[in-house]
Amino acid sequence: MWEAFTGLITNILVGIHGFCGDWGLAIIILTLCVRLLIMPLMTRSTRSSAKMQVLQPKMKEIQDRYADDPETMQKEMSKFYAENKFNPLGGCLPIILQMPIFFALFSVIRNIEALSNGTASFFNIVPNLALGPSQVLASGAPIQDAAIYIFLDILFGALTLVPMLLNTQVSTDPAQQRTSRIMGIVMAVWMVWIGWSLPSGVLLYYNTSALWQVAQQQLVTRRVMEQAKAQAEADMANRPVEVSVVRKERKARPHKKG
Repeated sequence: MWEAFTGLITNILVGIHGFCGDWGLAIIILTLCVRLLIMPLMTRSTRSSAKMQVLQPKMKEIQDRYADDPETMQKEMSKFYAENKFNPLGGCLPIILQMPIFFALFSVIRNIEALSNGTASFFNIVPNLALGPSQVLASGAPIQDAAIYIFLDILFGALTLVPMLLNTQVSTDPAQQRTSRIMGIVMAVWMVWIGWSLPSGVLLYYNTSALWQVAQQQLVTRRVMEQAKAQAEADMANRPVEVSVVRKERKARPHKKG
């Protein structure tokens, strides 16, 4: 199954290369095609995230109310999700779908020299897409030759941080914003560490995808999120108010004395 998927990505990349004539440009075109295909899912994910922000206070209320009864909490949360037509995992689907492509591309680019019958480059800007910063420096290449590889790795971390910082602007909770910033910085440093050994072709794929995400976030996502939040707030306002009715016990009437 995995070999078949990897073979599919290989064939697509080879086909794009046959059209454009450059392996780096082929990776960029492949990235843009993937982003276009998942764009409807990204829009749905954005709506799901906006709806979650509106529903969050009610969800926390349920969690606090049944903190000592996890089973009842789970039932009430499931009921709440069903009533509001909300899937808490809806925002994860675009990321999940991209992960197999990312790992398959890692396998493809490791063998890209065999596909190209030589060294696969990106318009001589990146001389060898199969190498990463660590491999280039380990080969004894001068720092100026490794600079483009190091730059792609640093960009790998920066483009992990930027979307997370943009997301913090949506929250109005200072503590949550501070926590998100710290998490973003830690994640960015971790990505730079991981990217140090990744092939530059994989870094090119991720950086192109992340640049698309930043642009989409600024041009499309904010507007979609505002519309989705307004719709979710209107739906919540129009829902009937739930009233807990407690029946009072009837007191026995005093008997009249004869």
